[in-house]
Amino acid sequence: MSPEQWIHGALLALHNIALVGCAAAPFYNRNLVLKRAPFGPKLHYELDKVVEDTLQGNAPFCMAFMSTLILTGVGFPLTHYAFHGALRQLTTVSYVAMGLKLTSVAGMVAIMMTIFFKINPRLRVLFGGFTPGQAPSADAEKEFFQLRARRKALCETCLNFAILVLVASAFIGFQA
Repeated sequence: MSPEQWIHGALLALHNIALVGCAAAPFYNRNLVLKRAPFGPKLHYELDKVVEDTLQGNAPFCMAFMSTLILTGVGFPLTHYAFHGALRQLTTVSYVAMGLKLTSVAGMVAIMMTIFFKINPRLRVLFGGFTPGQAPSADAEKEFFQLRARRKALCETCLNFAILVLVASAFIGFQA
């Protein structure tokens, strides 16, 4: 194997792991939220603490997977350029797939930023005001579950983007 093949293989392995992580996180988060749903928009402190700790604890993993996905994605054309002095020629199918993938990744990043830096901090503040065994104020509880519903909808969209990334990735290397 040539050095280029080794580098490409390492990048591809890391890229595929990141792809799976980017799809798995919203999938498993969705399953957790669906398991919580039958309890309705009423605070169950211990249950909701586990849900919040789990969902918000996944943020660093999501950021690591997304960063790896982006960095390795940039690494593919740079590796080809380093060894051949030019970017690899792609087919129309590959360009369309790459466009879909990049658009989906950008959408996922935008969703992550909204959830991690806007919704989750507010949920932490609200949940910090709740006490086990005490009923929360109606306004705080209402806002808490409205934010959760917004986060759930964004995660559903993120999961759809992740699926599109996985599918589009299969066509980027398409050769006519």
